[in-house]
Amino acid sequence: MQQIINFILRYKNSFLYVFLGLIAMVLTIRSHSYHQSKFFNSSKWLTANIYEISSNISAYFDLKEENEKLSKENQELRILLFNRDSQLVKPLDTARAKFNVIPGKVVKNSYANLRNYITINVGRKQGVRQDMGVITPQGILGIVENTSNNYSTVQSILNTKSNINAKVKNTNYFGSLVWNGERYDEVQLVDIPRLVPLVVGDTIVTGGMSSIFPEGIPIGTIKKYELNTAQSFYDIEVSLFNDMTNIGHIYVIESFDRPEILELQAETGDEQ
Repeated sequence: MQQIINFILRYKNSFLYVFLGLIAMVLTIRSHSYHQSKFFNSSKWLTANIYEISSNISAYFDLKEENEKLSKENQELRILLFNRDSQLVKPLDTARAKFNVIPGKVVKNSYANLRNYITINVGRKQGVRQDMGVITPQGILGIVENTSNNYSTVQSILNTKSNINAKVKNTNYFGSLVWNGERYDEVQLVDIPRLVPLVVGDTIVTGGMSSIFPEGIPIGTIKKYELNTAQSFYDIEVSLFNDMTNIGHIYVIESFDRPEILELQAETGDEQ
């Protein structure tokens, strides 16, 4: 207590100056309309800025919840989109659906090797199994290779073992999407016959000829192409829509028809 009294006595002149200054300011503001106007405008500006800062801080801490809401909405929209031929009315109408979508995030990404793999934070407990397709909001990413309870590894399209059915958009000409191991922003589309009219800038999408990806998922655009005269097929360079160095949110695609298709193909193979 004595220290507080000593502090006040030591700085009594400063305290008196501040006190008298505040009294003078109040009297000035109350006796002049111009000063009142300036004071209240300044206080409103200060209050507005404080509210804005407070709002921005609250919004920042709410980002995780908002992102989860958006991810859920996107999941439901993609389920409806992939099942548009089934006349699906609501996303959880599994009796009529052909595809389901499981949202997740990338926890590890590689793109500088010849055989690149991506780790995602969803696994068997979330319904992910081997050979499910994985996409991003921009396009395809790869195919699930291994799963644990809560994580999965994905064979990236930037993998020399990757081979995915693809086609030129708005045509029925299909080929194989592969990677030559060179650029992380380009893949190659092969086995497109020479009779197909190609234009630089044409969009390449999934072909739907496999039971992994639905038809029409974006992949990229034609950067250049040349005719392989020995085989009468085009070699096409495709610029990817995905920035493979910066992958965040992903969606795993579950095909409800895949087990039946594989069983039928196995039976057909046994008969031959």
